[in-house]
Amino acid sequence: MKEYDFVIVGSGLFGATFAHQAKKMGKRCLVIDRRGHAGGNIYCLNKEGINVHFYGAHIFHTNDKKVWDFVNKFATFNRYTNSPLASYRGELYNLPFNMNTFYKLWNVTTPKQAQDKINEQISSLHITEPANLEEQALKLVGKDIYEKLIKGYTEKQWGRKATELPAFIIKRLPVRFTYDNNYFNDTYQGIPIGGYNAITAGLLNGIEVKLNTDFFKERDYFQTLADKVVYTGAIDEYFDYRFGALEYRSLRFEHEHLDMANYQGNAVVNYTDAGVPFTRIIEHKHFEFGTQPTTIITREYPAEWKRGMEQYYPVNDACNEKRFKQYQQLSKEENNMLFGGRLAEYRYYDMHQVVASALVKAERILNPVYQASTLPELNANI
Repeated sequence: MKEYDFVIVGSGLFGATFAHQAKKMGKRCLVIDRRGHAGGNIYCLNKEGINVHFYGAHIFHTNDKKVWDFVNKFATFNRYTNSPLASYRGELYNLPFNMNTFYKLWNVTTPKQAQDKINEQISSLHITEPANLEEQALKLVGKDIYEKLIKGYTEKQWGRKATELPAFIIKRLPVRFTYDNNYFNDTYQGIPIGGYNAITAGLLNGIEVKLNTDFFKERDYFQTLADKVVYTGAIDEYFDYRFGALEYRSLRFEHEHLDMANYQGNAVVNYTDAGVPFTRIIEHKHFEFGTQPTTIITREYPAEWKRGMEQYYPVNDACNEKRFKQYQQLSKEENNMLFGGRLAEYRYYDMHQVVASALVKAERILNPVYQASTLPELNANI
């Protein structure tokens, strides 16, 4: 009999959720993580009473009540609504694109006036099937919004010209003809009071966790410890980059503690001008309506990913998708292994999707009478 039923590589949302579900079923779990803290990218550093989203802004949002009820077992969520601003050469615009944005741009006050303005700008473009991100954006919102609020930001974020990026990246761009600054349409939205560490701690309560532990330095040892290994790391790294490295965009964070109560008046401000090197500034206290006498901001700089850096955004173009399919086929041939999460599946997942995926896969493995998931958002991804 082996020491554990599961060794789980990675203590982020997928790994921690899976471990929690396995423990509920009486399974013995060991969770390991190469970082010095649990929680993956949702980790918060509490400084002067402010929960700093150490790896970038995380806003939980979902339409799935089962997922919402699940995470609310571990923390109480506040009423935070994501309403970012866009800064372009000293001008501020509301996001997502809505009547407030259109009023600031064109001084229009009715939805018809705004739609007419967009139609006027796109009528001469004759774009039927957008071939790239630039054409897709122009078709959706016209020249003014594209040039001021999309082009510079997107090219900074991806490190490529908009004409070199696939159209699908921006197909779900929110455009509203109402005065509504709520970025997400989801029914449930908020930030856990006290930060995301409460959720991580709740999920991993009573489970053995080893931090500063690199799976790859003792791979053979960890794979002999348990009946099954749940791997949430990068799939190409697991297979020693046999087909080459998958491409990602990475991020660099510059945190600054300021001796003032309020720096920008909003949790998130995007900088859409190509001449500004960072993509956004996050002021963390506003996620929890903080009243501390000082504040902490984070400038977010995009970067091309290189080995040893954290992977944030997969570059899901045709070349990378083909390479991923090769790794995915190899993963199906691995005995006693489960691959899950954004890195193992080479997908950009929102938090609710990661939780739902872990719940579905845990049910599939742990429930001897498995039935198709009742979590609608994830069925297509499993």
